[in-house]
Amino acid sequence: MGTILLVTGVLSACSAEDDFDPETAEIVGEETAELTLPPDVPPPIERDHATKLIANMEVIEKEMRLADGVTYTMWTFGGDVPGKFIRAREGDMIEFHLQNHPDNKLPHNIDLHAVNGPGGGAESTFTAPGRETVFTFRALNPGLYVYHCATAPVGMHIANGMYGLILIEPAEGLSEVDEEYYVMQSEFYTEGDYGERGLQPFDMDRAIEEDPEYVVFNGSVGSMQGENAITSERGDQVRLFVGNGGPNLTSSFHVIGEIFDKVHYEGGDRVQNNVQTTSIPAGGSAIVEFETEVPGNYILVDHAIFRAFNKGALATLAVSGEEDENVFTGQQLEQVYQPEGGAVQEIPQEERTIPAAETLEEQMEYGREVYTSVCQACHMQDGTGIEGAFPPIANSDYLNENPDRGISAVVHGLSGEITVNGETYDGVMPRQNLTNEEVANVTTYILNSFDNEGGRVTPGDVERIREQGPVE
Repeated sequence: MGTILLVTGVLSACSAEDDFDPETAEIVGEETAELTLPPDVPPPIERDHATKLIANMEVIEKEMRLADGVTYTMWTFGGDVPGKFIRAREGDMIEFHLQNHPDNKLPHNIDLHAVNGPGGGAESTFTAPGRETVFTFRALNPGLYVYHCATAPVGMHIANGMYGLILIEPAEGLSEVDEEYYVMQSEFYTEGDYGERGLQPFDMDRAIEEDPEYVVFNGSVGSMQGENAITSERGDQVRLFVGNGGPNLTSSFHVIGEIFDKVHYEGGDRVQNNVQTTSIPAGGSAIVEFETEVPGNYILVDHAIFRAFNKGALATLAVSGEEDENVFTGQQLEQVYQPEGGAVQEIPQEERTIPAAETLEEQMEYGREVYTSVCQACHMQDGTGIEGAFPPIANSDYLNENPDRGISAVVHGLSGEITVNGETYDGVMPRQNLTNEEVANVTTYILNSFDNEGGRVTPGDVERIREQGPVE
């Protein structure tokens, strides 16, 4: 079962009985904590007593995917970004083991915001490569807390991926829900611009200026989209444990098409009801709960919206089940309305260096990247488009009959009626700010995907259409 951990109203009912004191609670037995990689969370705690909980966390430095064609050397807690999710109970005595893998190059430590003690454990866990440190703390305060590396330079260690969440359940536990998930937003400061291919180094100047190239959920662009989308069924109660690793920006967390029934803001026990967007500061968290009333794809975003559509802060919750038109009908009418005319707009131009594709395989790879970042929002991940608004490019008679039409639509824009697969569309597509190489790659990708008939477009073909003018 997928799990997204968010702070919800459950914590207001989570304060222990009047006679429960987490500081003096009897420790019964011993167990090893089950830690999980995002977006999963460990199962709810069923025991009714405090215990000695042993948590093992290994630091691993490794090159990982940041976006399609882009990699970054991540410093991780547990081998992924964000780090493994920790779940404990109020009153537990937590024995924390930090292991720094022998192949790592740097010392690391951990500051858990759930700790009452100097440095949140950072002073006790300064760990050289090939070494292990241990310290113990009592979980005194229920809530959802961030943890992160606090080795100097602290900002750089956090920016390279060293953060995660620890949940301290109240003594009574949390209310039962159908799905829980772990979601964490963060920024990456790379020397190369967004989408620039290859291994990207960390850029300290951009970090100091708080100007990230990437703002993402769970460590990379598209980490929870497509086949990796989190899921639920219609009528489910969903709980998201949401954190913000920062290191700089505040998140305006929002799920498009949903209203949060409950928000435990800042990860504590205060609850807001019926919330559209909740602020999560760097180094902070929230628990959000909502019911999925209608099936469909719900998009998780940072509503500082350019971060979502231009820097990567997008994820998908895919909800299955039967429609409920009493709640939502879907589109009931579509017709032309252009009181100010239908002129083709133009995307502003900018200079970029694009690698040349030498083979069809490279064209397909580079073209998929362009499609994902430029075309997918309108024509959908599977190429089906949006009925009545954006025509399908999947199994498209319009494109298969004359691939030059696709090139023309990208470089010249398109307005007026067209017929695709027997359906009429009358809209406006703006000219795209793409090089000849990019247009050739994305058109080739489309022609060889989505059940289309194949073909290959060259930059020379694109230049020909630019000079020739729009193709009918």
